[in-house]
Amino acid sequence: MSGLAALLAGREAPDLYLWHAAFDPEDVRHTVEHARWGFGHVDGWTGADTKPAFLAAVGEALDFPDHYGQNFDALADCLHDVGTGHDGVVLLWDGWATLARSDEKAFSIALSVLGSRVHADRGIPFAVLLRGEGPAVPGVPSLD
Repeated sequence: MSGLAALLAGREAPDLYLWHAAFDPEDVRHTVEHARWGFGHVDGWTGADTKPAFLAAVGEALDFPDHYGQNFDALADCLHDVGTGHDGVVLLWDGWATLARSDEKAFSIALSVLGSRVHADRGIPFAVLLRGEGPAVPGVPSLD
């Protein structure tokens, strides 16, 4: 988990990253939470392969409030409030390529919204790990 460890220790800046590590999501959760960061996991292999399913999965993974509207504007709003009581938040998105392939526009908007939160000047650090193989994602570095 060296790339992840560097992120959690502040040696890598929070960002959108491609990550190819094969660790079980619960092991990743344990590592992230041990570092006092919050953790969310979206599993694109088991259903987050459409825009509505992705939006619902992120809301559940990051424990959004009941009034979350499950649209991209609501996603942007709720992302700024995540992580209270933590040193940062990591969102692990397994199987991201399912949405990228089924709805390229929704995937592009999702990356834009997540990237806006990653690079926001306010709030705690926020990082997104896109795990698994998929189409090229220009401008997204690898954490490996």
